[in-house]
Amino acid sequence: MIGRIRKAINNVYDAWCAQDGRHYTLRIKGKVLRLDEWEYNPLAVGDDVEFTPYSQDEGLIIRRLARSSSFTRWNIKLEKNQTIAANMDQVAIITSAWEPPFRPRFLDRALTCVHGCDVIIVMNKCDYDLTQEEFDRWALYHKLGYRIIAVSARSGENIDELKTLLEGKTTAFVGQSGVGKSTLVNLIIDPERKQATNSISEKYQRGRHTTNHSLYLERGAIAIIDTPGVRELLVPYEEKSVLAASFVEFARYAADCSYGPDCTHTGEPGCAVIRALEDGLIDPDRYTSYLGMYQSLDERKPGYLRNRFRKNKQ
Repeated sequence: MIGRIRKAINNVYDAWCAQDGRHYTLRIKGKVLRLDEWEYNPLAVGDDVEFTPYSQDEGLIIRRLARSSSFTRWNIKLEKNQTIAANMDQVAIITSAWEPPFRPRFLDRALTCVHGCDVIIVMNKCDYDLTQEEFDRWALYHKLGYRIIAVSARSGENIDELKTLLEGKTTAFVGQSGVGKSTLVNLIIDPERKQATNSISEKYQRGRHTTNHSLYLERGAIAIIDTPGVRELLVPYEEKSVLAASFVEFARYAADCSYGPDCTHTGEPGCAVIRALEDGLIDPDRYTSYLGMYQSLDERKPGYLRNRFRKNKQ
């Protein structure tokens, strides 16, 4: 039988099976799920799994089916990729205009973590003003081809428009702690639902974590994977060329680089991306984001030095 994971806590998975219309509590058969990839968690909310039931509502997971999409980050502590959500139609990256302030570098990193699906960039707390510099950086994402929308969970501004973008799709909500992600989920899924929200850390202007694990939630034709708030995101790539490809504005010029597909866009003579940067065709702050991510990959421990025998967290 095939089930879709809707909750995963401490090696126990809640799954929905469309074949018989039932919920099942599942565990991995033999406790270890054999995968081709080396990653932190073998299963994420949204994953489709094959399982064998051994009672009316329990079963053992045999294998994970191929993912059509994912939101994946690098787990620096365990030196492995960690998938936060899988098999969604789109990812809504939630940011805010105030407390915590707009952080475009975080947003740039979040965009590199999306694989195989569309992106909506949501600015919450839009009833607070951005500086001109912040607004220009926010508007840049629209110019790059991303769908953007400004909303306010407090006043309700543009919440109906956001719901329209979510209709008929499964959307993973991701974002920093404190941006109001859980509050937005409450408004969309069930205004009466008292999911925990929390205040901002005054010292660091960062939110306190409120969602401790990913949850699959539904209302009508809207399905949301609500993920825990994060403070930092690290690029999940190993290949630097993949990182460069995730910056959509580079693609317009990279084909003309003297070094061809091997160009790193970090200083090679004849690099068309750098030439476009110098001509004002690429935003310098976005390029600085790219350099920071590129350097983080340079500093990452080589694969052969990592502890590949460390047990996967299931």
